[in-house]
Parts: sequence; structure tokens; C-alpha cells
Amino acid sequence: MVSVKELKMPNIHAEDPSILVTRARKDLSAFGRLYDMYVQPVFRYLYRRVGSLQDAEDLTSQTFIAAIESLDRYREQNHFAAWLFGIAHHKLVDYYRRNTSQPFTEKVEEIPKEEDALGQIIVDEELSHLLNLIQKLRDDEQDLIYLRYLAGLSYVEIAELMGKNVEAVKKSIYRLLARLKSQME
Repeated sequence: MVSVKELKMPNIHAEDPSILVTRARKDLSAFGRLYDMYVQPVFRYLYRRVGSLQDAEDLTSQTFIAAIESLDRYREQNHFAAWLFGIAHHKLVDYYRRNTSQPFTEKVEEIPKEEDALGQIIVDEELSHLLNLIQKLRDDEQDLIYLRYLAGLSYVEIAELMGKNVEAVKKSIYRLLARLKSQME
């Protein structure tokens, strides 16, 4: 099970992905750096959507295999993260088509134990309540939350991935957060 500590966002924007893509097109071993930058955010997004460690690992592998195989079709004007998460989303859709009888269940992450048992219980209950609220959102709304806060994508990357205006994505996320906050109170 994934712990809350592991949900810290890596700095996936530290290196320019377009430079790494150019290198990877000439030497496939250079794709390793792109993999290192994006494997955790992609895995977290897929794990949150399927709820199974093994299935999320399989889907993550499939995503990166598909990315390597179609690297020549990536266009420099696109954001690499949006392109990669588009592949992950397609793998997720395929997964649900194959597993329509398997219901999605949300799993609550383990939280590091603190000395204050009562405080820990409160945190556990609040996290569980928040995850239940997120699970009740429409799939596209869940994707906005997961892509922004689990995968660490920028508003621009999410907008490109979803085919929306950047300002519309920002407003949608803001409204979702406000709605979740009011439901938590």
C-alpha cells in the first residue's frame, strides 16, 4: 500500500523533456531519464484509478512500452507529460473495457503513525472521508484531481491532455476543491 509520505511530487519539470525526447529518438537508452522523471506520477495516477498494485504496475509498464514504440509520433509542440498521460489514460480505458465486471474500489493509504493516537484517528477518518468524496466525483472530475495532485501535472499539461482551455481547467479544479472543502466541513 502507498503511504502518504510517498505522495510527495517529484520535480518532473527539472529537465526539459523535449531535449530528452530528441536524445531518446537517436539513442533509445536516453529514454531512461524520461522514465525516471515520470514513472512515479504515472503509477500514482493509475493506482488511484484501478486500486490494485499489480494492475497499476502492469498499466504503467504498458504505458511506457507504448510511449517508446510511438516516440517518433510525439510532436515537439506538445507537452510530453500530457502526451504520456494520454497514453496512460488510453491504457486505463482499455483496462476497464476488459474488466467491466470488476468494480473499482478506493483504498485508503497508510499514514505514518504518530504518538498522538486520537490525532491519528482523526487524520485517518478525514482522509477516508475525503477519498470517499473524491470517489463519488464523475470520472473526468477525478482525473482532474489525480492528474494535478497525484501526478503533478501543470494546468497547461492537463488542459492539453483533456483538450480544454487552461483557464477552464484552473476554474474546474478550483471549483472541485471548493466543493470538496465544503463537503468536508
